This record gives sequence, structure tokens and C-alpha cells, in this order.
Amino acid sequence: MSVIYDRVALIGLGLIASSMYWAMKRDGLAGEVTGYARSEDTRNTAREIGLCDRVCDSIAEAVEGADLVVLCVPVGAMGAVAAEMAPHLKPGATVSDVGSVKVNVIETVGPHLPEGVHFVPAHPLAGTEHSGPRSGFPELFANRWLLIVPVEGSDRDAVDRLRSLWEAMGSNVAEMDAEHHDLVVAVTSHAPHLIAYTMVGVADDLRRVTDSEVIKYSAGGFRDFTRIAASDPTMWRDVFLTNKDATLEILGRFTEELFALQRAIRQGDGEHLHAYFTRTRAIRRGIIEAGQDTDAPDFGRAGGRKK
Repeated sequence: MSVIYDRVALIGLGLIASSMYWAMKRDGLAGEVTGYARSEDTRNTAREIGLCDRVCDSIAEAVEGADLVVLCVPVGAMGAVAAEMAPHLKPGATVSDVGSVKVNVIETVGPHLPEGVHFVPAHPLAGTEHSGPRSGFPELFANRWLLIVPVEGSDRDAVDRLRSLWEAMGSNVAEMDAEHHDLVVAVTSHAPHLIAYTMVGVADDLRRVTDSEVIKYSAGGFRDFTRIAASDPTMWRDVFLTNKDATLEILGRFTEELFALQRAIRQGDGEHLHAYFTRTRAIRRGIIEAGQDTDAPDFGRAGGRKK
């Protein structure tokens, strides 16, 4: 494949940034990739494993001359990072991000960017429970969705160029407006993560079931909850604080459904339960048919599949 950007700067060097780097290098999509992380330990690790062509010790150095700057920091930090890097951005550069909340990121990042710099927010629907610079791998985005969320006045050429990068890294790409994006991910990601955290917390609090029993006798359902609940706590704290309205709306609906199921169990209403489980089972089949998971035992996670 040919070079899409001569120079890309990755700000924040965790799972997504490291996977982007390895995917870009695998296919020759960027001439040079610079990287910056606030933590000196992270920068040293990145240098040690060869993550980025050049790891910089300041944001200013990392973004200098970059054609594309990608913010890969927790959403709560993006505004401050944007303010710090703004004076050093090259005219005509594109600034994007990988945050899982879009309304808040647009509100906090956009005002800091100088005229002549193109802002094209984005969100890869890909990840694992692992974090840090060592966690990335180039196949992370293969057949996963990348949502581009253009802002008012987004330059069409800049949007199309970013789309071509993500498609070259293996993603399926769609465009969506910010409010709708935040509601969609509240359903598909944010609320399920909160429910997983809650269920693991319940197991921890229920003293009649010991920790050793929870660990030793974990069935597939609880095991999947713990995998989700092992995700980066800083990132998820920021997600819930910045996508508050959409998440609370979905949790309200979830609570109503849960009460209805509690009532059906209490009243022995097997017909209600069977009909509900039949309807929800169809969603699982749809996900498999869309190629977003596998019907293999253990949901395809057995046998050394990369996580």
C-alpha cells in the first residue's frame, strides 16, 4: 500500500496507539510516526520495544510537522492536551482522536484548534481488556468498525483521507453525528461495561460466596464479566463522566427491564421469560452473522486468540 500521511503523531501510547503504529508500519501507510506519552516510564517502554519511529519528550516536539495528530489519551484529558499542542500544529494538519465519547470531545478539543487545522473526530470500536504500550497488535482493527464523526465545517478531503487510513488498517468505516454516536455506544459499550463492573462488585461484596469460590467456579458468563471489568479504570471513569446523559438513559431502561424480569421470576411467569430470552438470543445471532464475533465454544476466545 502507499503512504497516506507523511508524518503521523500519536499522543498517548496505549493499546489503540500502539496497534495503530504496528498496523501503519506493517502496510507502509505513514512515512514517519512520532509518539508522546505523559509518563516517562511509558516513553521508555515505547523506545525499548520500538514503538514509533521517534518517541518525543514533549507534545510540541511530537506534533511538529505532523500531517495527522491522533489523540489517544483518556477523554477527560483531551481538552488540556489540545490546548498544549495547539500552538505547535502545522497549518493544514488533521487532528483526530480515538475517544469513545464524541459530544464532549468535540466541545473540549475543538475550541483550542487554530484556524486552518482540520478536526475530524473518530472512534474505533475495537479493544481488549489490556492497556499500555505493550498491549497493541496490528490486527486489532481487522473487520471492526471505525466511526468518523465530522464536526460542522469538517474538510471533506481531510475526512476522506482519514477514512482511507482506517480502511487500510482493516476497519469498516461509517460516519455518524455526535449525539447519535454517544447514544449508540451507551447501548453497545458503556452500559454493558458498567453492568459488568457492578456484577463483579456484587460477587466481591457477597461474603457468603468466598473469593476462592468465585475464582475457582467461574462459569462463562461471570468470566466474561471479569474480562470486561478488567479494562482501564481511568479511561472508563472518564467515559461515564463525559457521556453521562446517554448512559443514564440506557441504565434507566435497563433498570425497568430488570424489574420486569424480577417480577416474572417472582410470579413464576415462564412464558414471559422464554419469550424475552428468545428475542434477545436473536441479537446474538445477528452479531455472529455480521462477522463481529464467532459462535465457537468460549465465544472464540479459547485456543490463544489474541485479546
